[in-house]
Amino acid sequence: MRFLQFWIDGLPQQSQMFGFPAAEPFTPTRWLADGDTVQIGRQTLNVRHCPGHTPGHVVFHSPEIARAFVGDVLFAGSIGRTDFPGGDHATLLASIRERLWPMGDETVFIPGHGPESSFGVERRSNPHVRDR
Repeated sequence: MRFLQFWIDGLPQQSQMFGFPAAEPFTPTRWLADGDTVQIGRQTLNVRHCPGHTPGHVVFHSPEIARAFVGDVLFAGSIGRTDFPGGDHATLLASIRERLWPMGDETVFIPGHGPESSFGVERRSNPHVRDR
């Protein structure tokens, strides 16, 4: 995942561009991998690798509360950009269909921005990834 370091190295510019206090780049001591879990308070989230938007993008899923935090992989009625370094449209579509859909139609996803939706709604209506 070292190829993702360029995102961290760009934090000072990104912070400035969006009006946040200056951020300092760092090097993670550990990169998250598919199958890892992350504990936040009393909630355990499963880590799923979902490349395409960016090469090392991960999604956090809680089967217990039927929620997935997907960042910019999937949106209500749309999908994430793939024009970033290492992004790939076909890989993004495969990640959504093969990595997100198995989480269940009832799973509500929280995107990086915009309204929530569910995987079932998107499978039926999203023009980019709906079931054929």
